[in-house]
Amino acid sequence: MTEVNDGIGVSRIGQIAITVEDLPRAIAFYRDVLGLRFLFEAPPAMAFFDCGGVRLMLSLPEETGSHAGQRFGAILYYAVDDIQQAAAALTARGVVFEQPPHIVARLPQADLWMAFLRDPDGQMLAIMREAPRA
Repeated sequence: MTEVNDGIGVSRIGQIAITVEDLPRAIAFYRDVLGLRFLFEAPPAMAFFDCGGVRLMLSLPEETGSHAGQRFGAILYYAVDDIQQAAAALTARGVVFEQPPHIVARLPQADLWMAFLRDPDGQMLAIMREAPRA
């Protein structure tokens, strides 16, 4: 097995998303039962927790758009240093993105960029970058 080390930086998981049926119930479970540190909620459909430096996102199923059909499951989000460079390098390797890298949230100190892709079995993956604001 050969390891490719070309500077793309797709190696560290930055976030894992889990689709849930009842968000308040899931928040209570992950916060109060499992004891995960609650970070913030993005009403009406998402909540975020810290899992030792990896962010866990709980979200309601999407009904429309490119993620339709992924009712319940998980998505791995790989943190990269330069999302544009990583997307270009992966595209050169034959990856087809659902849409180009784009801002999905404006956090207090950073803009959260993501680009979604699928593995050969159709599982959703993403690359992500929290770009600090100047």
